[in-house]
Amino acid sequence: MILTRDQLEELERELLAPYGMKSGDSRGRVYPDDEHPYRSAYQKDRDRIVHTSAFRRLEYKTQVFVYHEGDHYRNRLTHSIEVAQIGRTMARALGLNEDLTEAICLAHDLGHPPFGHTGEHVLAELMADFGGFDHQRQTMRIVELLEMRYSGFPGLNLTYEVREGLVKHDTDYDVSDATGYEPDKAGTLEAQIANLADEIAYNTSDLDDGLRSGILDPAAVAQLSLWQMARLALATAPEFPVPADAPLDSLLRARLIRKLIAAEVTDAISATDRRLERCQVRSVADVRDLGENIANFSTEMSAYNRELKAFLLQHFYRHWRVNRMAGKARRILSGLFSVYQGDPGQLPPAVQVQMERGADLAERAICDYIAGMTDRFAIQEYQKLFDPETRV
Repeated sequence: MILTRDQLEELERELLAPYGMKSGDSRGRVYPDDEHPYRSAYQKDRDRIVHTSAFRRLEYKTQVFVYHEGDHYRNRLTHSIEVAQIGRTMARALGLNEDLTEAICLAHDLGHPPFGHTGEHVLAELMADFGGFDHQRQTMRIVELLEMRYSGFPGLNLTYEVREGLVKHDTDYDVSDATGYEPDKAGTLEAQIANLADEIAYNTSDLDDGLRSGILDPAAVAQLSLWQMARLALATAPEFPVPADAPLDSLLRARLIRKLIAAEVTDAISATDRRLERCQVRSVADVRDLGENIANFSTEMSAYNRELKAFLLQHFYRHWRVNRMAGKARRILSGLFSVYQGDPGQLPPAVQVQMERGADLAERAICDYIAGMTDRFAIQEYQKLFDPETRV
């Protein structure tokens, strides 16, 4: 038996919650585009995202650690996969559209430049007089313009709801600009769940990577409320309990991180469900009309997360080892931008053609090129431009 797209859409109407976004109700795409006979519109969006060059390049883009610092640290690709996994779990539990949630989660970091947030800050400074830069706007440039994979339109021609979920992606590190996408209205619950999934993934993975690297002191981590909660849960576990004072090895660290993720996900699901009932949300329109995100953590978990973020900022993101790499990243990207701006003839022909379309596009074309680089490519390009012994 083969389920057609029409049948899949009908199943969504039967199985999803009233406030879950049905693919059959999508506002559609910008350009005419035939839908697939046995994939929903959001499944098609997800698949288009996965097959982009921008998605593949995430493998060598920094989360915190540059690729050559170790094979087991998270990168932007593994982070995006973790976000999608967490997002699907929450969407399914709340009766939301998993395919829409997954598509937003997988695409949310496509616009990140090399070297993580340092790269974003550097490009924002370099582009201050040329329209600025932030990775969310760059994500939209990628999906709407830069990925050239189809003859009938630029970009990926994604559905309105996926694009809206990307421009309304809002976390402590992502300030959304939803111009053109009803900024006075809230995004779908699927988009809001993607926000929470992102926060859960980067908080827990950065804690894990910080401990793995030896940058974070286990004794200091042990003072965190979330960590103590996870320790208590393992100490009272019905199977394989672990004493609260057991030394932290790699196996115990993995179990504790899993406990933290499970606790965060469970809390987010329960807190969001309570708010849906309290606000008497009965449709997607009700979600949008609230004008603010209804998906969130409980008050207690939000406080725990604030404590964790402050700890990571002080002891991890500002650590001297991380700062050293940030300094290298700043010099590399600033150097590349300066050379390309001063001598565009050193750019690849395709980028030069883009620059020739108009003088006002020159710096933007350079920015697009640098933002699309992986950490590895940016380092190699810098060596080619500045090291006379490196072959060009």
